[in-house]
Amino acid sequence: MATPGPHITPALFAEWRAPRFGTTNPERLTNPVWEWLVRSELSAYAAAQQMGNGTDECREPGWSFARFGQSTTMLGDGRRIQIAGEHEDAYDRDFYIYNDVVVHHVDGSVEIFGYPRDVFPPTDFHSATLVGNDIVLVGSLGYPADRLPQTTQVAVLDLSTFVMTMIETSGDAPGWIHRHSATFLEGETTIVISRGLIEPGPAHHAQLRENGEDWQLDLATWRWRRLTNRKWRQWEFTRIDRRQNHLWRLGSLSRFRGVRWAKEHRESMNAMVQTEVDALRAAYGADPDLDLFAQLYVPAVPHTALAMVEDELGARRIRVEGTIVRYVETPTSVRVVVEGSLPESTATALLKDLRDKLSILEHTPYESREL
Repeated sequence: MATPGPHITPALFAEWRAPRFGTTNPERLTNPVWEWLVRSELSAYAAAQQMGNGTDECREPGWSFARFGQSTTMLGDGRRIQIAGEHEDAYDRDFYIYNDVVVHHVDGSVEIFGYPRDVFPPTDFHSATLVGNDIVLVGSLGYPADRLPQTTQVAVLDLSTFVMTMIETSGDAPGWIHRHSATFLEGETTIVISRGLIEPGPAHHAQLRENGEDWQLDLATWRWRRLTNRKWRQWEFTRIDRRQNHLWRLGSLSRFRGVRWAKEHRESMNAMVQTEVDALRAAYGADPDLDLFAQLYVPAVPHTALAMVEDELGARRIRVEGTIVRYVETPTSVRVVVEGSLPESTATALLKDLRDKLSILEHTPYESREL
């Protein structure tokens, strides 16, 4: 674990322990505490422990460079630019979404720039595209109160001055998108956005929707254009009691089923499996039905099972009448994504099949809604 060094005193750590917004566009906020945290990538909790601070000594989140949803851009001169991102998640006391820019120089030195909130809002899971001497930032998840459905956040970082400029765009935009991919088409001076997740707005109960379309942003006019019309449809299946499901546990047991463990591991693995069975029996009031779980994503309509995609965690794919259907598990739901058009009768049969199986499997009613 990286140590802070003698030059970082408890008083200096206390001064720079918490995040802060810049007061100018930009404000250079380079300091020994944050430089140490950039290099070590310690969590806010671990840094406070090293400095002898208890978890209750500060009500504000701690500053950390251990982040998700942060972009990294390599420049031709060897500099590395890392922008914003979030530390931990909303359940954690140190959860925070950043709006800073960190520059790693070739000589190993670090510069940190901050911005006023109204100049560059807290941003995470955006794309960062190098265009000449600028980095074009598209999208963000952000805090729920900052999300603006039907709009797409776009900002430009000038690499000569590190001034950040929010861009007002026009045209047919993807909406409040994040976790997407961005491709710069140099000959056309456009950026194409694909995949990702979209915040559809309060009418959809804050459920994120997968983006199935491609979108083009013209960098000369800052005008969006929709390139595709794939007509994806999506549904979310949740327990009526809104509790988390137990599908991950069922999946683990299903994978362990019939495995013959090596002698030296047999006792411990059998004990672990029994612990999972006992937990499910307590949750369901009945033994887990692994036979039904094996058929959960095998609908009673003609289909072809497809191989799982390595980077799609918790997703199963089938092909129905030439259209890919994906089942995506999360701790709170199962999402069905139909990547194209299906007859309404076929779609209805797919949905009923899954809802009935989930309700029986989890011993509680399930409901579905289209996103």
